[in-house]
Amino acid sequence: MAIEKSVNYTSKNTFETLNKLTPKTKNVWFVFHGLGYLSRYFLKSFETLNNEENYIIAPQAPSKFYLGSKFKHVGACWLTKENTAVEKENVLRYIDAVYEAEISETPINFIVLGYSQGVSIATRWLASRKIQCKQLILHSGAIPVELTPDDFEFLSPTTMVTYLYGDADEYITEAKKTEENLKGDKLFGNRLETQVFKGIHEVHVASLEKFAKKK
Repeated sequence: MAIEKSVNYTSKNTFETLNKLTPKTKNVWFVFHGLGYLSRYFLKSFETLNNEENYIIAPQAPSKFYLGSKFKHVGACWLTKENTAVEKENVLRYIDAVYEAEISETPINFIVLGYSQGVSIATRWLASRKIQCKQLILHSGAIPVELTPDDFEFLSPTTMVTYLYGDADEYITEAKKTEENLKGDKLFGNRLETQVFKGIHEVHVASLEKFAKKK
């Protein structure tokens, strides 16, 4: 009979940033990519933002794999259903390390964005670490079922929470849209705003530009 065991070890992982953090910076973004992305390619969606006013930090999902049958391009994944509890803690500790390396104290205009699978990581990290943010953007992804309203009571009443998705998103059915809206409303109350854009399952750059200009 096979016996599963575990060990502790030290690991190292990369992350990517876009632009420079200077006195002119108005928004600091913490952005979590979706399934199949590498953080450096995910950051391309943020290149149209004002480079003096926006500093973007993109953690990198640690599990890499080849995309497609030609084994040419590499993507990454945050979590799977295998050993999820342990892997989740590993990922959250890695994100803590990125946060501590880049941010000495939480900026006034701190924006947290999760895209697709990144929504689950963004919400789990905020809920477990009680990190304040000015905006929380849930883009085309699902909120983990274990999260409750109590997990987000710490958020400031002024925190803006947006559930964003495309009207032709092939991964979000009408039932899923309703489920996520109801779950978000339960979790975030009247702070939640739902925005629907014309498009498929992709990062909506025009919406990012609007979020960057919100006061």
